[in-house]
Amino acid sequence: MEIRGKVHEIGATQQVTESFKKRDLIVAYAENPQFVEYIRFEATQDRVNIFDSLSVGEEVEVSFNLRGRPWTNKEGITTYFNSLVAWRVTKLAGAAQAAPTPGYADIPPADISSSGSDDDDLPF
Repeated sequence: MEIRGKVHEIGATQQVTESFKKRDLIVAYAENPQFVEYIRFEATQDRVNIFDSLSVGEEVEVSFNLRGRPWTNKEGITTYFNSLVAWRVTKLAGAAQAAPTPGYADIPPADISSSGSDDDDLPF
């Protein structure tokens, strides 16, 4: 799978255990420019270095695999986890200049904190 977006944040490499490391990349995805989505991708083990050459604000295409697994707690309740595991990131600087993708203007995240009013007018 692939997705195009703008680099929003690049995490530091985390050494989870002695033999396992991971790193996160947050991409701003604006299929609908009014409601920007912030998608977290992870890279593990020898792939953590694929985020090294990236900078915040760059347009990228992330190739990734969707992974899911169950986890059962002590009470026997099963929860399912999904992760987006990046295996390649391609900068789109040349393509973005030739044909800019609409909706990637520096849109700040929406303020969803309570304004104190009882207005329950949601945009969706």
